[in-house]
Amino acid sequence: MGGYLLAEMIALALSLVALAIWIYLVFARGLFWLGRERDDTPVARPAVPPSVAIVVPARNEAATIAESVTTLAAQDYATLNLVLVDDDSDDGTAEVARRAAVSVNHADRLTIVTSRALPPGWTGKLWAVKQGIAAAEDKFAPKYLLLTDADITHHADTVSWLVGHAEANDLVLTSLTARWRCENLAEHVHIPAFIFFFQMLYPFAWVNDPDNRMAGAAGGCMLVRADALRAAGGIDAIHGALIDDCALAAELKKQGPIWLGLTNRVRSIRAYPEWGDIRRMVARSAYAQLHYSPLMLLGMLAGLALTYVVPPFLALFAGGWAQILGLVTWALMALAFQPTLRFYRLSPLWGLALPAISFLFMLYTLDSAYQYAAGKGGAWKGRVQTKASGLQ
Repeated sequence: MGGYLLAEMIALALSLVALAIWIYLVFARGLFWLGRERDDTPVARPAVPPSVAIVVPARNEAATIAESVTTLAAQDYATLNLVLVDDDSDDGTAEVARRAAVSVNHADRLTIVTSRALPPGWTGKLWAVKQGIAAAEDKFAPKYLLLTDADITHHADTVSWLVGHAEANDLVLTSLTARWRCENLAEHVHIPAFIFFFQMLYPFAWVNDPDNRMAGAAGGCMLVRADALRAAGGIDAIHGALIDDCALAAELKKQGPIWLGLTNRVRSIRAYPEWGDIRRMVARSAYAQLHYSPLMLLGMLAGLALTYVVPPFLALFAGGWAQILGLVTWALMALAFQPTLRFYRLSPLWGLALPAISFLFMLYTLDSAYQYAAGKGGAWKGRVQTKASGLQ
């Protein structure tokens, strides 16, 4: 009898803590789940458009680079140039990019840089970005740098909107979270949740508040004011970061206001047809988010279990108030997931699956820690970005 009462008390305590966590997340964490920070507000184009150089690092991206370069070279922006850094590709990436620029009659906008050998302590992407920025500044001296990826496509007015928004608000960084592909089952399960978790970690309203220390950005689309980047120490300041977009945002927010929002203008065309593809994508940097700390890993797993797994478990298997509170908490998290599901045009019933999806991400984070311990951390296109001996 005493053991049963103890179990009931523990279940009730867990249900109260989980409910308190979700009350905080829904009402006191920048209302992140509403996804209200978007690029749907019209902006005025500057009378004299400042120069923009686009920098694209590309490593074996022949499958996506043509579509990306086509949309970038065809931007409806006059003072624009595109620098593509071919990062030791062996699939003809550079030639595919060159043909794509020719196909839209903008070969003159494209400069291709061949990456030099990767120095110690640098991630491959950031070394390529550094070389692209150096070439852009030497050749074009732009006011703004648009850092984007080889699997990202852009609406024709993306650069115009970014520059107009940055100029009107005196921003040193303007970033749009690309709309990811979400077409097959693996993508339906993972992509909306990934965006939901990203907004939770970096509430956009807090990022966009100059008085809040929170800083975040989405690496697929970052318009950076060149002088602010130089004042922050350049790409060298984050040369070993795996989560380079948010690391860059943290450095730039010290220089001035930044802005992050959702968009339909910018899209990721990289497909994730298999569950393993997404697992590898998440595992590449998840442990880096925890600063490679086993204690932080254990704390994160315990926190996620309490936040996402305990409520449905109690709702299904407990009784009394613990079961009622578990149901309320489960409903609250499903409700919070709805705006993201609508953004990706998925059924609201996916909200009920958020606990199971979060459990998958917990497993991927464990895999990330294992890959790091095995000396395979941050693996990307045949290159290991971190070693078990420490963060580069």
